[in-house]
Amino acid sequence: MKPVTPRQHDIVDRARQQGRVIVDDLAEDFRVTPQTIRKDLNELCDRGIMQRVHGGGMLVSGVTNFAYDARRTLAADEKRRIGIKAASLIPDNSSLFINIGTTTEQVANALRGKRGILVITNNINVVNILHATPEIEVIIAGGVVRPTDGGVVGEVTVDFIRQFKMDFAIIGTSAIDEDGSLLDYDYREVKVAQAIIENARHTILVADNSKLERSAPVRIGHISQLSNFVTDQPPSLTITTICNECDVELLIADED
Repeated sequence: MKPVTPRQHDIVDRARQQGRVIVDDLAEDFRVTPQTIRKDLNELCDRGIMQRVHGGGMLVSGVTNFAYDARRTLAADEKRRIGIKAASLIPDNSSLFINIGTTTEQVANALRGKRGILVITNNINVVNILHATPEIEVIIAGGVVRPTDGGVVGEVTVDFIRQFKMDFAIIGTSAIDEDGSLLDYDYREVKVAQAIIENARHTILVADNSKLERSAPVRIGHISQLSNFVTDQPPSLTITTICNECDVELLIADED
């Protein structure tokens, strides 16, 4: 599947800000034909990012997540930079959890080259990234494999995670509320994320700025439970204040 184009990124951003977008307005603003905009919307709908409405489109419902391929291509460079920044916080000879998420997978990519690392994960994609790295031992949690994205979830997964106490946890989230709540869509995934947070000495959240503009129905926890929050641009004053008051280190992944 080809990457999301810059114009499609802009269309998604407008949909976040306005709730819905109109074909004719977009065609005029971008100086392209309505047919071109309809093609953009159709591709975004095929990826599970948007849904068509009469005369235009809107983001998918706040009770379901974007499709995995869509999440992997949206904000891809931002996630890569966040992954590099977060991996720099992990010293050699340490242990960590890595949970489900396209941003946490970028952390796994950036960990290659570290030495003496033990990774426990419920993300099959992380296993595929790290399993051939000689200096990194990978343990995958048991449980039900979610076919949409290779996430491993369920009570068996939670019980497995609770056997360990790790130095670090790398977690993602689908949305961050203005009150500092970390939110997601699948309660089974949330249960695993909560167990990961409870059994790590330091928890690092990796999330790009778009997560501050989204909503999801299930609460993972709160920013106050974190040690670090790594993102791609400064968040709102409210979130920054929460981080400062709760002694959470806010780190911005700069441009290369």
